[in-house]
Amino acid sequence: MAGSKFLEPMFEGKGTTTRNRIEIIKERFEQLPEADRSLFQNGSFILALNASLCGLISNSLFRRLLNVTQAPVASGLPMLFIPFFSTLVTFEASVKQPLIEGNLNCATCAMVRGGLIGGFIGGLYSALTALPLNAALASRYSTSPMPSKENFWQYWKTICKPVLKKMKFAFLLQVAFGTYLSSQHHKIYIKMLQLPEPGRDPEEINE
Repeated sequence: MAGSKFLEPMFEGKGTTTRNRIEIIKERFEQLPEADRSLFQNGSFILALNASLCGLISNSLFRRLLNVTQAPVASGLPMLFIPFFSTLVTFEASVKQPLIEGNLNCATCAMVRGGLIGGFIGGLYSALTALPLNAALASRYSTSPMPSKENFWQYWKTICKPVLKKMKFAFLLQVAFGTYLSSQHHKIYIKMLQLPEPGRDPEEINE
């Protein structure tokens, strides 16, 4: 794994508890250039904002299909915040935190995680979250006929199909950005591990 060869000498003689690993990596993080620290700290917010945008667009599409004109704010606010926090928390827990703990040394694994989070949490999940919300509004205000038990799944499948088709490009962008973001996070992580300890001559690292 890409980061393993740097981890062992780094933790040698210092204990291998998770707490020690986190403290050492955080010390290295403070030595990084401002641009790297900013990307590592704030990059996930951009992915989460894109997820909110996916949620808002899909919400608008579902409202049109179900002829819902009522409660625009009540349906818009959840689609702004739910995808944002779902994507942010998932990326933090699955990519950033494992890196900070020194538990994600495989670049490919990090990229796969980022791509899946971007595509499924920041894309597909964010879009489909709007469906039950607008279905409830359509039922409450009788803006669209609701399906019977016999054609329940077929009805909602028909409703979802055009929305998902229109959102396909946004999903692909989320996959691409999630993959890119996680790859950059892993590169910054490797850069952290390669930094010398504070007060130590960098030439000693290369001997």
